[in-house]
Amino acid sequence: MAAPVHGLPVNAASLSLQPVAAGDRIAVLDILRAVALIGILLMNMEAFSGPLDLSFTGIDPHWQGLDYAADALVYVLVQGKFFTLFSLLFGAGFSIMAQRAEAARRDFTPFYLRRSAALLLIGLCHALLVWSGDILMIYALMSLPLLACREAPTRWLPAMGVLVYLGAAVLMLLLGAMMGLAAQVEVGNAQLRETLVQAEQVIQQQRQAYGHGSYAQAVLQRLHDLGASSTAIVVVGPEVLGMFLIGSWFGRSGALAHPERFERLYRRLRWIALPLGLALMLGSAVWVPYVAPGTFTPVTGAAFALSSIASLLMCLGYLAWTVHARRHLQWLAPMGQMALTHYIGQSLVCTLVFYGYGLGAFEQLPRAWQLSFALLLCALQLAISHAWLRVFRFGPLEWLWRAMTYRQWPPLRRRPVQG
Repeated sequence: MAAPVHGLPVNAASLSLQPVAAGDRIAVLDILRAVALIGILLMNMEAFSGPLDLSFTGIDPHWQGLDYAADALVYVLVQGKFFTLFSLLFGAGFSIMAQRAEAARRDFTPFYLRRSAALLLIGLCHALLVWSGDILMIYALMSLPLLACREAPTRWLPAMGVLVYLGAAVLMLLLGAMMGLAAQVEVGNAQLRETLVQAEQVIQQQRQAYGHGSYAQAVLQRLHDLGASSTAIVVVGPEVLGMFLIGSWFGRSGALAHPERFERLYRRLRWIALPLGLALMLGSAVWVPYVAPGTFTPVTGAAFALSSIASLLMCLGYLAWTVHARRHLQWLAPMGQMALTHYIGQSLVCTLVFYGYGLGAFEQLPRAWQLSFALLLCALQLAISHAWLRVFRFGPLEWLWRAMTYRQWPPLRRRPVQG
């Protein structure tokens, strides 16, 4: 889902590519990244273990009993809440880096454009070579309009972010209305039938390529999926950019660096935004629990728009509760420091377990066991993070991303402590 953004210290170390000093890091950012990573894997599990186009469609009625409950739990509490949290953290990191670059009197724009280009390349490799559900490319593309908003007054950022984010909900409503109008005419009905047939064909192609095909066949299918899913940026793009802008306010205002100064805000997010978002999400899930691939109506468009608004509120509520419990969650921070590595690592492990060129468990794991698998993998990644960062300064992909950004190889190993 999203990549980590590390703030740069305002001293000579930043110019010589040294790691962020412990005192310069904002610890809660790493904790929040770890929480977001866990949620993202819980959300992505159905897309790893089955056809991508059958995922993220609501509460799938083919599940029964405990599996149905697990699917409903993920849809209501997880789906759409944690990639938005990652987006918010990306925006927060952007504003922190921009502030530190300005204080150090360094030109921020060339540095950030290289950083975005490197992220785009990493995302493209991820989407084609590992898993077609990549979000990094959208992050890289949306980082450009975020850069254009760098000079916006801090007090404007929350309103700007919410308006841009709500643009996605409006687009869902418009798309549903257009589909409804098309269905009222004979030509529209014929197009609807053709769309349903095409959707089923794509699902069967994904089953064959990912569940039973070779690695080369899977890469070809990922290339097809990448082209087909490129239109998703019309809806996902405004959601991501909106969260970037909201996150920029959290970073620029000091709400993450000094949360004790914003206790009233966080209290409102915990006790008002989260319950309200949960109520809206439950209402959406009861109203339209499932949308079959290839179908979209004014009702489903409205339900999806409602769930999008709910996801924004719940994301902010989750953020506030994590900040509130930050002193008890410090043990999660190393996982957040390696968020890019672990995001790609989740895709590597899951595709090797489920895809035909791996262990071949495609569409074999019950829904409830998918969640258990996800939590076990996150626990393993957490243990690896603690061990790795005792020896190295960065995660492997964080190191590579940094090297591509600064155009030289930063030192990876930690210096031994002198006795």
